Amino acid sequence: MSNNSVNKDSATQQESFSELLGHLAKSSAVMVHDEIELVIQRISEKVKAVRSGVLLIVTGAVISLAAFMCLCAALIIGLTSYMSPVIAALVTGVAFALVGVLIAFIGYRQLKK
Repeated sequence: MSNNSVNKDSATQQESFSELLGHLAKSSAVMVHDEIELVIQRISEKVKAVRSGVLLIVTGAVISLAAFMCLCAALIIGLTSYMSPVIAALVTGVAFALVGVLIAFIGYRQLKK
């Protein structure tokens, strides 16, 4: 009889152990799934924040470009008292082109490093 009860206890323990492993596997899968959803949610929130930041930067750049064009026009108008309007526009364009090329060259050298 004692041999029979040992077999029953062993079978019950093995069944309990396999049930525990099954619960562990299910719990682990649920936990991994929840963690993946949490990561996706965090990434989504960061993308939204980055998107709004980029939109603000682009809007600021467009407004700054318009302001820069107004300043160029004012410079040309101011130079017309010293030279003809065509020459004033050419001088302004060449000056800004040189500044742009210089900035682009500096950026290229930094990227090359």
